[in-house]
Amino acid sequence: MRIGISVCSAFPEGDPKTSARHMIERVRAARGADLDSLFVGDHHVTSRPYFQNSPILGRLLAEWNNKPAGALYLLPLWNPVLLAEQIGTLASIMQGRFILQCSLGGEKKQSEGMGVDFSKRVGMFEESLRLIKALLAGERVSSEDYWAISDAKISPVPDTKVEFWIGSQANVAINRAARLADGWLATPSIGIDEAAKQLNVYKQSCAEHNRQPTAISIRRDIYIGSTSQEAEVLKQNYIDKGYRGFAPEALLAGSVNQVAEEFAKFEALGYTDIVVRNISSEQSEAVATIERLSEVKSQLGG
Repeated sequence: MRIGISVCSAFPEGDPKTSARHMIERVRAARGADLDSLFVGDHHVTSRPYFQNSPILGRLLAEWNNKPAGALYLLPLWNPVLLAEQIGTLASIMQGRFILQCSLGGEKKQSEGMGVDFSKRVGMFEESLRLIKALLAGERVSSEDYWAISDAKISPVPDTKVEFWIGSQANVAINRAARLADGWLATPSIGIDEAAKQLNVYKQSCAEHNRQPTAISIRRDIYIGSTSQEAEVLKQNYIDKGYRGFAPEALLAGSVNQVAEEFAKFEALGYTDIVVRNISSEQSEAVATIERLSEVKSQLGG
C-alpha cells in the first residue's frame, strides 16, 4: 500500500503568502514522513483563494524528493497543447515520475466561467487525453474537433513516461478509466462499502479491455489525532459544518492505529494507493497528521 498526499490548494481569505507557506510546510512534512507521492488539485473561477496547480507544483517540487508527483487537471478546461507543454516543463525539473490525474469536472458554473460548453466535456476530455499523450510522446498532432490545432509539437518532452490516472465514480466513467488510463482514482466522497462496489466495476472493466492497471487509488480526507477521542471530536465538528457535502463514513479520523487499520481494509480490497488530504485547515493539525502518517506507514509494513 502506497500512501501519497494531495496538498490542499484552497484557503480562506487572508494573506496569500502565508497560505503558500503553509502548502510548502506541508510538503516538507510529507517528505519527512517518506510519503510515496505528491499531488495538487485543479479548480477555477473560485470564490476564495485557490493556488493554481502548475505554478504551485513547480514551487513544491523544490521541497520534494525523487518519488512520483503530479497534479489533477480537469482536461476540458485546458488547451491540450498548453497543458502538455506545462507537464513537459514540470517533468523536466522534477526528480521523479510525473503522474497526471485527470477528470471531467462536474461543475457547470466552473466550465461556463472558463468558456467551455459543459455539455461537450466528455468528448473534449477524450480528445484532450489523446492529444496530450501523443504530444508528451514527442509526436506532432492536429485536431479540429474542439480545438483548432494544426501540426503542433512540444519541447521539452518528459524523459520518463508520464503515468495517467482518471478520476471517476459513475460506472460509465469507471469503464472509461479502464479503457484509456494507466490507473484509476476513486472519488473521496464514498465510504468503504461503496469503494468496494466501484472497485469491482473497475476490475471488470479492466478485464473487458484487457488492461493491467499500474495503480488503483482512492483519496481519503483524514485527520490523525494524538488520541482517538480527540480525532472524533474534530471529525464531528467538521461534519456539523457540512464538510464538502461528504457522508460521515467518507471521512477518516482516528489515532495512528485506527487509521492504519482502515487503510489496511482498502489494501485488502485491492487498492494500491491511498492519496490523503487534510480534513483540518488548521496548520498545526494538518502538519501533525502528515507527520503521523510515517507511523501509519510503519504499521502497514511500508
